[in-house]
Amino acid sequence: MKTKFNNFIVLTMFVIIIVTSFAGCGNSGLKEAEKSHVKTRIVVDALKRKVEIPEKVDRVVPLANALRMMCYAQAQELVVGVEKGEKEKTLVKAYNWVNYDVWKGLPVVGEGGSGGYTPYVEEILKVNPDVIICAYAKEDAEKLQEKTGIPVVAINSGNLFEDDYDESLRIIGEVCHKEDRCKEVIKYIQTIQDDLNNRTKDIKDEDKPSVYSGAVSFKGGHGIEGTYQNFPPFMAINAKNVFKAKGKSSKGVVIDPELVLEMNPDIIFLDPNNLKLVNEDYKNNTKFYKSLKAVQNGKVYTMLGYNWYYTNVEIALADCYYAASVVYPKQFSDVDPVNKAKEIFSFMLGSSDYYKQLDKEGFGFGKITIGE
Repeated sequence: MKTKFNNFIVLTMFVIIIVTSFAGCGNSGLKEAEKSHVKTRIVVDALKRKVEIPEKVDRVVPLANALRMMCYAQAQELVVGVEKGEKEKTLVKAYNWVNYDVWKGLPVVGEGGSGGYTPYVEEILKVNPDVIICAYAKEDAEKLQEKTGIPVVAINSGNLFEDDYDESLRIIGEVCHKEDRCKEVIKYIQTIQDDLNNRTKDIKDEDKPSVYSGAVSFKGGHGIEGTYQNFPPFMAINAKNVFKAKGKSSKGVVIDPELVLEMNPDIIFLDPNNLKLVNEDYKNNTKFYKSLKAVQNGKVYTMLGYNWYYTNVEIALADCYYAASVVYPKQFSDVDPVNKAKEIFSFMLGSSDYYKQLDKEGFGFGKITIGE
């Protein structure tokens, strides 16, 4: 009797193991079966990873700068979830302000912003994307793909006028079936870069006014002491930047305000987002500001910040033309910077009204009187 009972226990356990195994295999097999019915293709991402994705992509989760680039690619309708920061309509992020209605009702699938990125794995699984596109490091991209079982295509964070930006646009075009549009965007940016360079490359340094960009934003807003070394818009127009460094890399730095006075640039550009900080400082350091040549001569101008959660390329391009029209009025006499900005915003984002809104909120192009 005992032997029969033991045999029964063993048999029962065996059946449970078999059933459980088949249940597990059944789920896995279903997924594999589903995959076997879906035609796939291989894309090589920015990390040189070969990623297998569905031949037809209809649902995308964009993370860490991918959403902006998808808007440039006119692929925003494929988006099924966004990062938390995109749930607030923000004027300084042009792509967000223009396309907010497209994703305002979509689920939040991650954290993003200057503090870093954190994908919400469970929320991503709920929206069931065909592909995740992100500007993640290799380890993070692979970890996310492993956790979700969803193809993760990595792009570069992207720098203005650099090859890595072109590469990222090409990858997004390939993934989202927007190759032609992305080629147009790449060509458009290159045409602007060539135009800016061709108009300014032969001007001698001694014939150029010196320039400085202050009150910039990086990890928060700054006063006049906040600047960028090798400021890309200045590099694009071959400007005589008083604060430059060897090489081409650009980064935000905070310098001693006295250094600004020591360099004493002919022209100063300030980000209107942070003008309040400058005006507050002016109350306590009026003598310092009145000692600046640019202030004395009425040569202080706006320069809208374009680095808000990565590079807002359309704003940077518009800034380039405005700065060029101020620094080189003769060479850019045929360019109306406001109309050029409207053209750029219309091409990149499909909205010529964006500049009108910027101007309405006090972020448009123009002279600044510090202290007012």
